[in-house]
Amino acid sequence: MKPTLIVMVKEPYLGRVKTRLGLDLGLVAATWWYRHQVMRTLRNLRDPRWRIVLAVSPDREGMRSRIWPGYLPRIPQGSGDLGSRMARCLAYVGGAPSCLIGSDIPGIRKHHIQAAFAGFGSYSAMIGPATDGGYWLIGLRHPAQQPAGFLRNVRWSTEYALEDTLASAPSLNWGRCDVLSDVDTGADLYRLQYPA
Repeated sequence: MKPTLIVMVKEPYLGRVKTRLGLDLGLVAATWWYRHQVMRTLRNLRDPRWRIVLAVSPDREGMRSRIWPGYLPRIPQGSGDLGSRMARCLAYVGGAPSCLIGSDIPGIRKHHIQAAFAGFGSYSAMIGPATDGGYWLIGLRHPAQQPAGFLRNVRWSTEYALEDTLASAPSLNWGRCDVLSDVDTGADLYRLQYPA
């Protein structure tokens, strides 16, 4: 069975996606950026070595959406905080090694995903640190067998998110991927376009 790459996506409604980016760019520009970034990510990461599954939100609209490619299978994210939804999505896809990513990481490429899946040869879990203290990827060799407390009590959208995630599952043997940057603000986007 092929490993699974889960990509979390939201319906690109004005004011419902990239709201912090919208404070800097305007909501129309932020929504446009998000929609096109998702499509670019899906094109760049399509590969016969793994299957891609979209984890959609809101559930009902996302499952029926005509915005995202129809050839990709979809699962609903469901309710709860980010950790609950991520854990549910990983468990849902079953027994093959699985990685989950967001859809706002412009620098992500196939070799990053391949490295994460290759890491399961040595590690039971993989994490891809982000420059802001969070992370852009999380993966489990056995996603249906999550330890108790996995992804609970994580301070999301803070510099402690990665640290808290590792602490939520100390029984897992964690490997690390390359550090990448996600885009939450106009400053993040500027840094990616004009690196120092």
